[in-house]
Amino acid sequence: MFSDNLVQLRKLNNMTQEDLADKVGVTRQSIAQWESGKTCPNIEQSKLLAEVLGVTLDDLVNFESPENMNLAAPPKGKHLFGLVTVGDKGQIVIPARARKIFDIKPGDRLVVLGDEFQGLAVIKADSFLKMAEFIKKS
Repeated sequence: MFSDNLVQLRKLNNMTQEDLADKVGVTRQSIAQWESGKTCPNIEQSKLLAEVLGVTLDDLVNFESPENMNLAAPPKGKHLFGLVTVGDKGQIVIPARARKIFDIKPGDRLVVLGDEFQGLAVIKADSFLKMAEFIKKS
């Protein structure tokens, strides 16, 4: 997991092993060994790697690409909750992890926004109304 994530994230960030090594303060050989799985960085180096690559330490170490549609670990603060199925009446089930992270409880009202070119977004109604009120006052 870790070595695969490191390779994928380094490449997504258009970095060579040398580039990443310079940012983390290690040799290119260290990066090569980490990517091959022969050795692992210490916790401080791992934290710095995650920061440089823009992901959480947990995702750098534990993210499993095959379980997430073969995509790379998402940037820090971004989430991929997986696929949902639209029911006969247009309903979807929001994954439990998403409900926990965004504190969505039964009975909460959600606003669905759409852009024909970028897709749909769902936001809690209270947050949306606060934002709308702020914009209105500005």
